[in-house]
Parts: sequence; structure tokens; C-alpha cells
Amino acid sequence: MAQIERAEYWAQKQDAKQGNVKLYVYRKHAAGLQKDAPVLFLVHGSSASGRSSFDLDVPGRNDYSLMNHFAGLGYDVWTVDHEGYGRSDRTDSHSGIASGALDLAAAMEIVKRETGQSSVFMYGGSSGALRAALYAQQNPGCVKRLMVSALVYTGEGSPTLAKRREKVEEYRAHPRRKVDRAFVHSMFTRDKPGTSEMIAADALADAELALGDTVPNGTYLDMCANLPVIDPLKIACPVCIIRGEYDGIAAETDLLDFFAKLPSKDKQFVFVSDLAHAATLSINRHKFWHAMTSFMAMPQNRALAT
Repeated sequence: MAQIERAEYWAQKQDAKQGNVKLYVYRKHAAGLQKDAPVLFLVHGSSASGRSSFDLDVPGRNDYSLMNHFAGLGYDVWTVDHEGYGRSDRTDSHSGIASGALDLAAAMEIVKRETGQSSVFMYGGSSGALRAALYAQQNPGCVKRLMVSALVYTGEGSPTLAKRREKVEEYRAHPRRKVDRAFVHSMFTRDKPGTSEMIAADALADAELALGDTVPNGTYLDMCANLPVIDPLKIACPVCIIRGEYDGIAAETDLLDFFAKLPSKDKQFVFVSDLAHAATLSINRHKFWHAMTSFMAMPQNRALAT
């Protein structure tokens, strides 16, 4: 594999209540990157920051970093820690889906400045799927192709959200919630134990708990009380929905309804066996990465004969 280089940046988001919020932006690419290399932006979920989620260092292993994988394929790979997560400013904001879309807009200013490109491939998982989809909805032309996993649309039929709704008033009352090693483990085991190696769960816990033991509640609150937060009819770019076999965040009927409403005919719904919610860090993550690669590598349309 080519030598992988990394860089760190700080984006600035102006918020009416919080003022100037600093967001940690992280980048990886192969040495000697071509100027016009394709840009891939990765959007994290509700309970772990971007760098930990997508550039995880698992002791004794070198095959868990999604960023290294795609950097090795020639992509210029970026992520951001959303407000209240990881290395970004920890405010008293709930940091919900709408806030996350604004984070992406702020981070994309750094991407545009550093790469000269205004349109990127974008992937988001779980609440990151909602953040990424809302950004694509609000910023037509800025996302070439959108990939989402662990997506939820209306929430109807979701066993995971039904359980979370038991604490919805707690989410309303408190902007942040505690996380610990047991919680991180549950991210890998709640749907189907055995779909992930627990060495990955421990590595993620080590990385995240070193940064803090609380995360914002906003995405949980949005998914429990405010769905739908995106409108598939307003997402114009090509979309790939990747569905892990055991993921409990959404019912298949809910996702298929969303898929049917997407206006672009350049769209895919990919079912992947033996994957659960923590798909990008699962035992079969390479199948997931393959689905992403195939969708991004789709040839451009050629004009039809007249």
C-alpha cells in the first residue's frame, strides 16, 4: 500500500446561541495524491466521533481503518467531529441532525479550499446518514453520490427506536448522555452478537473514552420524536442505501418506501448479509466497503442515441 499521509484542520461554525464553534476536520490520502483525486467525505453517527469511527487503530491489526482503505484506492478521504463530539468544541447544544448538516457545510468549506473541488462523494452511517442526506438535500450539487447505511426514515417498525423512546423525555431534558465501555460494546452486540470482533469494540472504547465520557443527545431525540427529518423527494443526487442483514435501526419497509421516493433513477438498494448496525467495523466490513467502491466507480452516463 502507498504511504498514507494525514492532516488536521479546524472549521468554524457560527451559531446564534453558541457563537463561534470550532470543529475538528481530519484528512487522509496517499502520498503524491493527484490534484483532481476524488474526494470522499465520511459522516459519523450518534455515539462516536469521526476519526475514531473511520480511522480506528486496532492493536495487532491493520485492516480496520476505512480511511486508509479508501486512501489506498486513490481517494482523498475526509471526516469531521460534529459539535459536541471528539476533538470539536463541547457545547451545551443537543447537536441534532440540523446542526450536523451545518457542521458539514462548515467542514466542506475547508475541503473546497484544500482540494479545489466543490462536489464530493459522501457516506453517512446511522444518524450520520441523516446528517449527510440533509446536507445533500440542502446543498444541491455538492454531493456527487450519497451512500447511507443504518438509515431511518419515519422510524415505523424500528425495534431499536421503540426501545429508545422510553427515554425520550430524558433526551429532551439533558443535552448530553453518558457513555462507557459497556455502551460501546452494545453498539457491536445489540442486533446480532458475533457479527463484530470485540477487539474492535475495545479499540473504539479506548479511542472515544480518552476524549470524554459524554456525547450529545440531539440525534437520539430527533430519531425518537422528530422523524422524518429528511425528504427523499428533495435529494437529487444518486443515492445508495446499504442495508445490513441484522440492523435493527429501521424496518425494511420504511427504507424501501424512502428508496421509492428518491427522484434519481441512478440509485441502488444493497442488502449485505451478516452485517449488523456497526457495519463499517464488522467482521464482514470489506463487503460493505466493496458496495461503496462499486457505487462510487459507476461510469458516468453517456448521451443516448437520437
